[in-house]
Amino acid sequence: MPDTDLWFGTDHSVLALALARMADAMGNSFLIVVLPLYVASDAVSGALFGIPTSVVAGVVLALFGIASSLMQPFAGHLSDRMGRRKPFVVGGLLVFAVANLSFGVATQYWELFVLRAVQGTAAAFTITASLALVNEGSDPGRRGGNMGVYNSFRLVGFGAGPLLASVLVELGPFHLPGNWTLSGFDATFLVAGGTALLSTGLVVGLVRDPAEHAEAPRRLSLRVWDRTRRRLDPIFALGLATLVMAACMALLSAIEPEVNRRLQQGPVWFAAEFVALIAALAALQPLVGRASDRRGRRPFILAGLVALVPTTILQGVVTAPWEMIGVRMLQGSAGALIFAPALALAGDYAKKGASAAQLSVLTVAFGLGIASGQLTAGTFVRYGFAVPFAIGGVLAVGAVVLVHTQVPAPSVYEAQ
Repeated sequence: MPDTDLWFGTDHSVLALALARMADAMGNSFLIVVLPLYVASDAVSGALFGIPTSVVAGVVLALFGIASSLMQPFAGHLSDRMGRRKPFVVGGLLVFAVANLSFGVATQYWELFVLRAVQGTAAAFTITASLALVNEGSDPGRRGGNMGVYNSFRLVGFGAGPLLASVLVELGPFHLPGNWTLSGFDATFLVAGGTALLSTGLVVGLVRDPAEHAEAPRRLSLRVWDRTRRRLDPIFALGLATLVMAACMALLSAIEPEVNRRLQQGPVWFAAEFVALIAALAALQPLVGRASDRRGRRPFILAGLVALVPTTILQGVVTAPWEMIGVRMLQGSAGALIFAPALALAGDYAKKGASAAQLSVLTVAFGLGIASGQLTAGTFVRYGFAVPFAIGGVLAVGAVVLVHTQVPAPSVYEAQ
């Protein structure tokens, strides 16, 4: 049941979970900036048939999303069947903390691959259970706002991580008492592990499972095709649109060395460009989410997808750091119009007792989109810096058509 005591229109239980996920996201985002540099450094090595380090970095980053995406439907269904959310969130965070700390002792590429797969599996349980908590703790008239606040806090942590990580890498090594030396890489891994532990403590102390829970289906059933309407299932269609959005936003993260060379900049500038998108997402999502509660979800999603086309393509042609920051902020604004309304609309469609499994369609799509964007950038940047961003722009056009033709408003869908 939702908490009726509100803070700026947000349920207290949702706010507590958002704070916990903010700490966890900060630790996770450390790795997005650090791991490509770690792969390119002398600290880690491996013989991978002459594959360029940009591709290795893309695979390392993408494995998280791939493993998480494969496991999320099953993790969500298990949570639905048990009628419990909190144990899944706590367990996933603890495993995540151990994996973060373990990067400091990894010296081979394959070890990085294993750790990222473990992280992704742990995140599958945390993501699906926490999103179900937000959905079930929200009245329909406040669902968009709650989704926006939850994502905003999470993104604040996600955006702060790269800035802090880049500073630690540049300031390292750190000389500690007793003639101990801590590299910049090791410092980021320690902080990432510590934030995951902090997040675990917040969930244990502040978050509770809902008092009531509807019975979940016995089998995992995720529809792709709606036979009655002879169209794609609207939740699946929203998942595809979310995948495209995430892929477009993730293109930059796997090609940090190429971006730095093109724009003649260092890792701090790159972190600022990465964070610019996150800042726009975090600032606008609560406002967009609440507006979608009043004016409908679908118009915001369509507007955001249309804006995603030019803001993705332009990243491939800018030539100065400040231009990249500006375009990334515009792309983040486009994403804000899509993300919270899409989650809220999927929540409107989701069946009672199965929200974790059904909402996992969007979280899986987001993870696959991040992985797809990173792999696309790492693979196609060799053919020209603008090529990955042009591919993203074309996909965004397809997403506009998809939502326009396959995703009706809930009232229209229920009448059909």
